[in-house]
Amino acid sequence: MLKIAYHPYYNHPLRKGHRFPMEKYELLQLQLMYEGTCTAENFFEPKLIQNHKQILAVHDAEYFYDLLNLTLNHHAALKIGFLLSERLIAREICIASGTLQATEYALQYGIAMNIAGGTHHAYSDHGEGFCMLNDQAIAAKHLLDTRIAKRILIVDLDVHQGNGTAEIFQDEPRVFTFSIHGKNNYPFEKEQSDLDIALDNNTKDETYLDILKTTLPKLIAEQEPNFIFYQCGVDIIASDKLGKLALSIEGCKTRDRFVLETCKQHEIPVMCSMGGGYSPEIKTIIEAHTNTFRLAQEIYF
Repeated sequence: MLKIAYHPYYNHPLRKGHRFPMEKYELLQLQLMYEGTCTAENFFEPKLIQNHKQILAVHDAEYFYDLLNLTLNHHAALKIGFLLSERLIAREICIASGTLQATEYALQYGIAMNIAGGTHHAYSDHGEGFCMLNDQAIAAKHLLDTRIAKRILIVDLDVHQGNGTAEIFQDEPRVFTFSIHGKNNYPFEKEQSDLDIALDNNTKDETYLDILKTTLPKLIAEQEPNFIFYQCGVDIIASDKLGKLALSIEGCKTRDRFVLETCKQHEIPVMCSMGGGYSPEIKTIIEAHTNTFRLAQEIYF
C-alpha cells in the first residue's frame, strides 16, 4: 500500500496572512482523495520527534536549539526567509518525522512519500531558502547509523540545487548526492554535489529527459545503492515563477515515471519528498504534483 505522510501542520503559512504555497499540501491531499487515487488509509500523520538524536546526527546542536527556543539571531532567521514561531518549528520537525516514517514504509512496500519535505537548502549549521531541517538528510543518516542501508543515492530533481544536502554529505562516501538543476537559479553560489548537472535557461523536455535517462542508470550501476531518496520538485515546468527551465507538465510526469520505474526495476526502495512548485495558478501545481502520486500507485500497486 502506498503510504503518504501528511499533517495539518504542513499547511501553516510562511508569513502571517500568507498561505501560498503552503495551501498546496491540503489541496493536494483533497485532490488525491477526490479523484480516487488515494483513500484515507493511504495517509498517516507523522508524530513530532521527541528524541532529537536523529536530528542532531545531521544538524549542529547550537543551531537546532536556537531554532527550538526561538533564539536564532536576526540575520540567520532572515536567511531562512520567514518569521520563526513555535508552530513553524513544530511544522519543520513534523516534516522530518514524516520523512523518517515514510522511509520505513518504503522499506516495507518499495515506495513511500511525504506530501511535503524536500527541504534541501537546510545546511548542517544554518537554514536558508525556506528550509530549516533537511528531512531527507536526517532520514538518510538514520539509515546509515542503524545499518539498514550501506549506500544511499539522493536524486534531487528540483529546479534549485540541493546545496544543503551537498554540504551535509560532502565527506560521507556512503551517500552519493546527484542534482539536476537550473544553472542560473537560486542558490546563486552553489555547493558541490557528487554529481551536479546545471542546465541552461529554457531547457525543454527532450534535452532534460535525455540527460536523466543517460545518467541515472549509470549512477545506479556504479554506486549500487540499496536506498534512494527522490526530491521530486515540480518547479522545473515552464510556468513556474521561481524556476527558469521550460518543461511541460507531461515532461515532468515522464521524468517521475522514469525515476520510479528505474527504482522498481532495480528493486531499490525509494522515498519521495515533494519539493518545490510555484506556478502562478495553483491548479497547475496540484496537477503536476498529483501526477507523481498517480504514477506511484500505477507502477507499484
